[in-house]
Amino acid sequence: MKAPSPTQALQFEAIAPTRAVDEIATQIRDMVASGRLRPGDRLPPERDLASRLQVSRNTLREAFRALEHAGIIEMRMGSSGGAFVMRGNPGVIVSGMADLYHLGAITPEQLTEARVWISEMVVRVVCQRATEDDLLALEANIEATTRAAAANEFDERQRLNREFHLILARITRNPIIQLTMEGVMEVMGQFIGRIGPSENPFTLPSKRRLMKHLRDRDEAAAVGEMTALLERLQAKYLAQWSEHQVAGT
Repeated sequence: MKAPSPTQALQFEAIAPTRAVDEIATQIRDMVASGRLRPGDRLPPERDLASRLQVSRNTLREAFRALEHAGIIEMRMGSSGGAFVMRGNPGVIVSGMADLYHLGAITPEQLTEARVWISEMVVRVVCQRATEDDLLALEANIEATTRAAAANEFDERQRLNREFHLILARITRNPIIQLTMEGVMEVMGQFIGRIGPSENPFTLPSKRRLMKHLRDRDEAAAVGEMTALLERLQAKYLAQWSEHQVAGT
């Protein structure tokens, strides 16, 4: 007799219809958290799982969509398709932060303030952990930004400025810090895109001073330089945002 597959042995419980979608998602999340379901595992076939949960297939599909949006599972098509546990999708965090910003749960003031605080911590760690290759990557970014500024390429300059902070975050070698910075910089890019281009001639000289402090491993000076730059940008961006709001009324 053929032995049951690992997913066939999973004990799913019948669902109360009033909160069926949430309860299905909770059961699957709990199985992932406990290790009963692992990245790459395929969930039982839709018909079988709906029967075990005592819900309709439409209800099960709705739960699958919620889990897929959350980055827990992915749906694959074809004869070998189905619902599979994902290996992790960092983009969910970034898109989630962007959604919160668009819904008004994150204000421009909170966004720019968080950017200052996180960057202070990142710069301190970079002074301790940066390799020569890391520092060269930062310097290459500054030179590319200089060329974009000279060519008056606002979108490219903005992208490179965000990339500078992402490189700093990667140097920490901490995925939580990297993901947090990716989310912050994604939202910052959308925020700056809304308020429009502006000239910030103090930014590149500040970054060059920062590089000197990073090479000297001078944490206090590096943090001071980064904080002064970002607080100046914060005041400028928020003033532009206020003008943008007034113009839009």
